[in-house]
Amino acid sequence: MEHFPIITIATVTYNAESTLQRTLDSVAKQTYQHIEHLIIDGCSKDLTTEIIHHYVNENAGQAIPHDIRFIREPDNGLYDAMNKALTHASGDYIVFLNAGDTLHSPHTIEQIFSSITSPYPAIVYGETDIVDENGAFLRHRRLQAPEQLHWKHLRWGMLVCHQSFYVRTDLAKQELYNLRYRYSADFDWCIRLLKQAHNKKEGIHNSNMILTDYLSEGMTTKHQKVSLWERFRIMVTHYGFFSTLLLHFWFIARLFTKK
Repeated sequence: MEHFPIITIATVTYNAESTLQRTLDSVAKQTYQHIEHLIIDGCSKDLTTEIIHHYVNENAGQAIPHDIRFIREPDNGLYDAMNKALTHASGDYIVFLNAGDTLHSPHTIEQIFSSITSPYPAIVYGETDIVDENGAFLRHRRLQAPEQLHWKHLRWGMLVCHQSFYVRTDLAKQELYNLRYRYSADFDWCIRLLKQAHNKKEGIHNSNMILTDYLSEGMTTKHQKVSLWERFRIMVTHYGFFSTLLLHFWFIARLFTKK
């Protein structure tokens, strides 16, 4: 019997009433049937919970509903909540799609997983478009992934958007987000997983597709200076101090340009 990979889409929320609906609609419209939507909410005080409950009820009425799991409890910030998602995920792959971000089209996941077969690669990645608060296209993401991604490529920055980075769940669960980093733990996480895939000689698959529409004002964008310092520390850890120092002159120049 043919096995269809189950995809865990993890959405972390806190007071996200203004941006969440677009994300939920994006998942609901996916033509791929084998989806687990894991929603982790840090006890929102606005209408986020009501929006999620409505989404759950609407999904239950579909001919082939997605598997939705909703966990509402206090957390210690974004990456702590994302670690909870890693712990609870039961799909074959996991991808993080937070409030305001959407899958690029209703066929995105179906197209990704129609192009790969067992043995399944450790990581599947693709490109990203930047959208405004209304979901309108602004531009293609400036940094683009190389044809064949390697962990050393990320010394030039986050060449793959976190939301366009699908990881096999058995590997992802081995690499929790480092909570020392408040704004750039995803950068460190992606490097560690690429390293793991390389060391284990696991496949890394380029989908050659635009996978995600990313909301332009994410948390890292709003805290660029702190994020830049965190990324410097992360790069020193993985690439060494002197190499990082030289490379960071280029990275600092990007601080004053749009993502």
